Amino acid sequence: MIHVLVTGAKGQLATCLADVSQTFPSLNCSFTSREMLDIAHKEALQDYFKSNPVDYCINTAAYTQVDQAEKEIEKAFAINKTAVGNLATVCLQHKVRLLHVSTDYVFDGTKTTPYSEGDTPNPINVYGRSKYEGEQRLAEILPEHFIVRTSWLYSQYGQNFLTAMLRFASEEKPLKITTEQLGAPTNANDLAKALLHIISQQSDRFGVYHYSNAGSATWFDFAKAIFEESGKIETVNLAQTDHYPTFAERPKYSVLDNSKICNTFAMQTVPWRYSLQQLIKNMNI
Repeated sequence: MIHVLVTGAKGQLATCLADVSQTFPSLNCSFTSREMLDIAHKEALQDYFKSNPVDYCINTAAYTQVDQAEKEIEKAFAINKTAVGNLATVCLQHKVRLLHVSTDYVFDGTKTTPYSEGDTPNPINVYGRSKYEGEQRLAEILPEHFIVRTSWLYSQYGQNFLTAMLRFASEEKPLKITTEQLGAPTNANDLAKALLHIISQQSDRFGVYHYSNAGSATWFDFAKAIFEESGKIETVNLAQTDHYPTFAERPKYSVLDNSKICNTFAMQTVPWRYSLQQLIKNMNI
């Protein structure tokens, strides 16, 4: 039995991991929220790792409010950098393999072809910078690690683009959605499967990997697909705009190249539209 600790238990990715873990019988997954285990406190981490068997840790705990991070800079860095360093230190001491989830927002969006792991990060907002510096801190402390960058994460759980669009549709509010950014909407359930697949292989092919659903879309494309797949396209007042003002600047292009993770771990990425379609079907909307 492989013992897996998942931090950030209340978040959408951890919730998806709890669901998906049922299909991995060789993995014994434990889930801790911030109230149960705050990774900002090294002593609490030490106590937990001493008292519980842990072979792998998946860190889904993060500060993810992109606009708010511009105002709460210290808080963003405390969670996305300093706390990640704490976790890396304790994992090193206890010989635990760490999988850390990061973001496409470590890139500046100036490319026009998918970003590979070899491209140099250059974040353009506080959130992206805090996540990239968290990656760097982790790598300095724990040489043998997995960093998995993903993009535009959504699921049936919590607050995300999918749940927000479905809520807006029910309220029949007019919507203007931007076409300015191009990325890859990623179903958190698919990312959860990928992370547990990596662990189940017990691979030592450490490093940085990219994982998203296949293909690309603008936020307007994503919204339109949500309403079409949920049967709400006729009732929603949807319009596109080439610019939508936000407090934090966002990369205009952040599509990720998934070939490394697929080739290394013998997996395939599902097209984003198909994955969205299947999730909405399962939600019985």
